Amino acid sequence: MKSLFFRGIIVFCVLMVATTMMMDVFKTEFGSIDYFQVHGFFFLVFITFFPRLTLLFSSVASGGILWWLALIFCPRILVATLATVAYFHTNPILVVMSWLVALGGEVFEKWGLNNKRSRFVFRTYQAPTETGAPQGTRIDDSDVIEAEFTKKD
Repeated sequence: MKSLFFRGIIVFCVLMVATTMMMDVFKTEFGSIDYFQVHGFFFLVFITFFPRLTLLFSSVASGGILWWLALIFCPRILVATLATVAYFHTNPILVVMSWLVALGGEVFEKWGLNNKRSRFVFRTYQAPTETGAPQGTRIDDSDVIEAEFTKKD
């Protein structure tokens, strides 16, 4: 729990530095709307667990090709970016939580696809050979299955 707290503090500090630089250097304007004046608790739950569907069927601002690519490939990061731009001044804790969910969700989603112990397991069987047999494996005639394949006319 302590590690999660420190990660949240780090994300908050990074967001503060990034938004400060964006406001000072690039003159980006962030919204000053309170999240709970525009959306409710159920929208927050649905955008957390079903970001693609919620973004597609809600009244959230849509954009050009980058918006659609983000919707397809990394919807959680799109949600966190939109939350940062719209609600950072009024709800910074909510924005930090959205970034934690976004980064954590993307990392665990990719980790689940690439991990050997993931839910996507492809099992293959390779029969041992004399040269490639594991140690302690004995190969003799009783381990061999003979089959004959013929072509029917």
